[in-house]
Amino acid sequence: MREEVVLVTGASRGLGAAIAEKFGKEGYKVVVNYFNNKEKADAVVEKIGQDRALAIQADVRDHQAVKAMVADTIAHFGRLDIVVNNALVQFKFDPVAQAKVEELSWASYQTQFEGAIKASLNVVQSALPALKDSQQARVIGIGTNLYQNPVVAYHEYTTAKAALIGFTRNMAKELGQYDINVNMVSGGLLETTDASAVTTPEVFAIVADNSAIRRVTKPEDVAEAVVFLASPGARAITGQNLVVDHGLTMN
Repeated sequence: MREEVVLVTGASRGLGAAIAEKFGKEGYKVVVNYFNNKEKADAVVEKIGQDRALAIQADVRDHQAVKAMVADTIAHFGRLDIVVNNALVQFKFDPVAQAKVEELSWASYQTQFEGAIKASLNVVQSALPALKDSQQARVIGIGTNLYQNPVVAYHEYTTAKAALIGFTRNMAKELGQYDINVNMVSGGLLETTDASAVTTPEVFAIVADNSAIRRVTKPEDVAEAVVFLASPGARAITGQNLVVDHGLTMN
């Protein structure tokens, strides 16, 4: 078992749950953040083990709620070493319902920027004192390969995630003086999460056919990469965006 404590936002289901459970399997202590679904968050805690996991409700767009969550984490576990900014706010990968350019509103962009950037800023600022005290401090964001290869033009989501790359690199530059590594992991359309449940089979087929390994990425694939970036083996990696998509895109 490990002593490090990980906070995963939006961890009650989908990719967040896969990340939390993978950290749990590797022996980390895990805080399962959730917004609405306490029942699913509690189920993730049960899978990890109640002695090593804790569910905490917080809207990550609310700075005071995030501060309280971090305080509760430290009160319960005594420390916080790793944060994973995974929470996804009000978005579905629906190629049919996606607004066309004529229909786009700034409000829809703002929703995604608040979910990607504001939430990440809240978490980093709130966790920073604890991260400075850690010997294995990590900040890991969740991005997307759609900014490189927009299989579907998910305008507002993809643009916010592209901005997250700039956020990540600037944080890596400033926080490096405290030995805090800041990185991103970017999957593609994942098969299958709540957000991608409405994605049509045709879109998944296009992704598989154009990937080097001819597969669609699953949440577990991304979770493996996240846990690697949190490990001692990634101590020299910072400011990077690791794309996990079976070679659909290549850097």
